[in-house]
Amino acid sequence: MNILVLGSGGREHTFAWKIAQSKQCNGLFVAPGNSGTEEIATNLNIAVTDFNAIKQAVLEKNIDMVVVGPEDPLVQGIHDFFLNDEALKKVNVIGPQKAAAQLEGSKEFAKEFMMRHKIPTAAYKSFTKHNLDEGYKFLESLKPPYVLKADGLAAGKGVLILSNLDEAKTELKHMLVEAKFGNASNKVVIEEFLDGIELSCFVLTDGDNYKILPTAKDYKRIGEGDTGLNTGGMGAVSPVPFATPDFLNKIEAKVVKPTVDGLKKDNLPYIGFIFIGLIKVGNEPKVIEYNVRMGDPETEVVLPRLKTDLVEIFKGMSNRTLSDIDLEIDQRAATTVMLVSGGYPEAYEKGMEIFGINDVSDSLVFHAGAKSVDGKIVTSGGRVLAITSFGATYQEAIKKSYQSINKLCFDKMYYRKDIGFDL
Repeated sequence: MNILVLGSGGREHTFAWKIAQSKQCNGLFVAPGNSGTEEIATNLNIAVTDFNAIKQAVLEKNIDMVVVGPEDPLVQGIHDFFLNDEALKKVNVIGPQKAAAQLEGSKEFAKEFMMRHKIPTAAYKSFTKHNLDEGYKFLESLKPPYVLKADGLAAGKGVLILSNLDEAKTELKHMLVEAKFGNASNKVVIEEFLDGIELSCFVLTDGDNYKILPTAKDYKRIGEGDTGLNTGGMGAVSPVPFATPDFLNKIEAKVVKPTVDGLKKDNLPYIGFIFIGLIKVGNEPKVIEYNVRMGDPETEVVLPRLKTDLVEIFKGMSNRTLSDIDLEIDQRAATTVMLVSGGYPEAYEKGMEIFGINDVSDSLVFHAGAKSVDGKIVTSGGRVLAITSFGATYQEAIKKSYQSINKLCFDKMYYRKDIGFDL
């Protein structure tokens, strides 16, 4: 079959790399793709939210399946667009329909969903600029630190955790009145702070059945010791050492099963990935957030550990026969470290030539913010490359990633040297 992957990051390069290994894939296309996908697929210069151009490409290239990487096209309803078009409705789309994508598109929607289905999460209230004073009062009722979340999509940067009450009030005003995160912060969810250690759980579902992929832990802050600004993710480890069999059983019973059952009860059709951001409080899992796609850079450690044919899994999801598929997982640990542009997540320069990719032999190099220009590979984004390695333990895997990084360079290259430090 011919398959189109939508997106241009490390997640999409990893998807393409995994799909390319399947005997069931004849033609592989990525839109818009990057310098990594270019080596294993045909890149199409199409934006992920240009649905009409995507339609044209699907018809021209006889695409049988579309795998949606990022959240924007899902929240904007790409799956519905295919279902409602006579020429496209037989094409399999991996990703939920618009109504279900609100699990990521709106923090308030997600919190209401969790409350309705008794899924453990932090206490919360949501506010707009019209009830700002009530927001201040709610902040006063909480113990620090204070958690403020932009309701809409803010590219992973719309969450603030502040220890000072006056600062929290000022930031709430910046978000609601001065549109700090644009339309994404027209509404802000204020939550109680949960103290614990975070991890991510990834679920595949066909709407009826589900399969749980390996756990992962990512590192969001730019600085070592988890300090500084939030990023899209600076590295990841899989599996999560503290996720014992007993704890994993709790995640399935208290979070995964009620989530999939809740989607059915609420009539929210779902074929795709559910990313569940969790925090372990004591020995109990609580949900921080849902994403309606795979995480990045967690994809770069989770998918390489999956031995089962990914296209076979996607077909099972589309045919609602996911329960018939057994997932085979590599028991080794995998780690990834992101190489980022100097200045990221704030202003940074692009177009720096990247050296040494072909010298790396012990690790997988997934391209993210990188593109080919005149035969050279240059930086084109904040997060540039993800360096993934295997090992008997995560310590061994991380050591390999750092050894491989020594062979790579570009001007102002930065990376965290402490991935896995808290495990």
